Amino acid sequence: MTKTIALIAHDNKKDELVNWAKQNAAVLSGYNLCGTGTTARRVSEATGLEVYRYLSGPLGGDQQIGAKIAEGLIDAVVFFCDPLQMQPHDPDVKALLRIAVVYDVPIATNKSTADCIIK
Repeated sequence: MTKTIALIAHDNKKDELVNWAKQNAAVLSGYNLCGTGTTARRVSEATGLEVYRYLSGPLGGDQQIGAKIAEGLIDAVVFFCDPLQMQPHDPDVKALLRIAVVYDVPIATNKSTADCIIK
């Protein structure tokens, strides 16, 4: 069964995630991909990969992905978060991180960890 990776990035980290996805498009093509709103669209446009789009993070996308983790439908999360910028939906972000830990799903919050997950 093909594993599923969720792709998420805060606004200041979207370019970094898109570049990472472009550099790793061949490897990522072996996974089912999903992501939150703009991030999913931008990764898909930049790589040509199919990326299922959930809602934007602030509109509930983080919670949708958390629910899919709880259902056992997401195997890893690549979430390039911006630790220097306050996020208006910070409780949702913390809930997503918590649910990933509860269900023992690897979650990469930077490029180095993301590389470790897919290699």
